[in-house]
Amino acid sequence: MKPILDILNGDKPSRRAMWIMRQAGRYLPEYRDLRAKAGSFLDLCYNPQYACEVTLQPLRRFDFDAAILFSDILVVPHAMGLDLAFKEGEGPVLETVSDMAGVDKLSDGLASEKFARVFETVERVKLKLGPLQTLIGFCGAPWTVASYMIEGGSSKRARALAVALDNPVWFQVLMQKLVETSTLYLLGQIEAGAEVIQIFDSWAGDVPASALQRLVIGPMAAIIQGVRKVHPKFPVIVFARGVGDNHDTVARGTGGNCVGVEEDVALSKVLVSLPAGVAVQGNLSNELLLGRESEMVAQTRGILAAVPRDRHIFNLGHGIQQQTDIKMVERLVKEVRDHG
Repeated sequence: MKPILDILNGDKPSRRAMWIMRQAGRYLPEYRDLRAKAGSFLDLCYNPQYACEVTLQPLRRFDFDAAILFSDILVVPHAMGLDLAFKEGEGPVLETVSDMAGVDKLSDGLASEKFARVFETVERVKLKLGPLQTLIGFCGAPWTVASYMIEGGSSKRARALAVALDNPVWFQVLMQKLVETSTLYLLGQIEAGAEVIQIFDSWAGDVPASALQRLVIGPMAAIIQGVRKVHPKFPVIVFARGVGDNHDTVARGTGGNCVGVEEDVALSKVLVSLPAGVAVQGNLSNELLLGRESEMVAQTRGILAAVPRDRHIFNLGHGIQQQTDIKMVERLVKEVRDHG
């Protein structure tokens, strides 16, 4: 059986499961070469042949247990009809929504060629994975995606949060549309071959506790319920970055099989608060891969000792950084394999 599926299904894995967020990306020279060939980040995302290749690149170098689809969370608003570009040195530039008229213009994205290309990528990857490797599909959570749609970029979120807390009718409709489209998008990935889905709420930590249920937990729960109406008991990882002591609340409220945990939260503390059978994922700091090997190894061993392998997927607390030396990743994988 596949180690990640074993953990998510409550079975005992043959070894410590492991993958790392953003494992397909700019720290790999082969990625940089293909990115240059593609012409732009979006061209890379929407070219199934190239996106499949990028998804598989880290698995050729490292003994990971999963491939995660190479794409971007902003594919969803792009497929819904908003203009999107990625500018070098600036990140995403997304057309904004600020009223009901803008929300009404949004489609459900299902007929979009953009989604079709992503689904083809999933199909291609699935055919090339090894027998013990799991294919993870994903989407951004409605709150995080909505914040981009309101702000138009990634650097600021103050306006989006102000709108969300004020909660006008158009924002409520926007969130509901994101739930519906994200559910359809994930179902398409599953039909194409995804075996696990992860829902990323990168900006959940911005949300005050009083609004956590409405903005973070409820929308993710609705997506998971929508997926499981079609595929009962389908395994889901939820990652509400920055919620700190509320990871157990997120896990219970969403019904996820596993909760991702950022680097500044103790995994063992989260694990004991979770429902029986729910696992944790994480949570080595990505900064440690930029520093001294001895410190990275010590922290890795601490994580391995703190949580049992049958309730843990080893990962970083956030995505791997561009400056990371490949040798440090190799050393990390060796440590997990030798001592996991």
